[in-house]
Amino acid sequence: MDAKALKIEAARVALGHVRDGMKLGIGTGSTAEEFVRLLAEKVSAGMEIIGVPTSERTAALCRELGVPLTTLEETPHLDLTIDGADEIDPELNLVKGGGGALLREKIVAAASDSMIVIADESKLVDPLGAFPLPIEVNRFGLGATRLAVETVARKLGLEGPLSLRMAGDGEFVTDGGHLILDASFGRIPDPRALSAALHAVPGVVEHGLFTDMARLAVVARAGGVEEIAPRMNQRS
Repeated sequence: MDAKALKIEAARVALGHVRDGMKLGIGTGSTAEEFVRLLAEKVSAGMEIIGVPTSERTAALCRELGVPLTTLEETPHLDLTIDGADEIDPELNLVKGGGGALLREKIVAAASDSMIVIADESKLVDPLGAFPLPIEVNRFGLGATRLAVETVARKLGLEGPLSLRMAGDGEFVTDGGHLILDASFGRIPDPRALSAALHAVPGVVEHGLFTDMARLAVVARAGGVEEIAPRMNQRS
């Protein structure tokens, strides 16, 4: 199967965890879009759900396909979030934000009872870090924030360039109006420590490390779809 077919199969299995009447967080990215298309078919056939999209892009696709939407102001507690990831480690810690929606993705996931991540097997890594870590930052004080991020990373033994994400001829701007620094650390052996250190930097709005949030990964391989629980749970 090609990459798109693998994403569709992962989305199809994840959809099996959606029950009638659920309040869903709906993710962003190419795999999440395949999930939205399959979800729309279920809605058209009579399934009743309501979703909170994690980006304007996802919201537009849901409206186009007839998936009913709400907001976290109207529906602050969700049953389940289904989203993709850029990287997944054996404990189901994630790197997300390649599409730039990491802040809304994390808010929605945190408002949910559980999170399922859908991906193809190329996203499985150990440790995290080959994919540049997106760090959403305030425009004000960008130079100072970049320096502070480099400093806290260095204290954790992490080094690598921080690049301001661009879009065409200008800066990439998130749905929240912020900028993104992509940190090419190469490897992140302790994502929880880095998460805490980044949150202590005032100019950092959020970052793409999702630690201890996903309860299940639905991973499409050439030979079929596998459901993976966090390794630490498998040992208990």
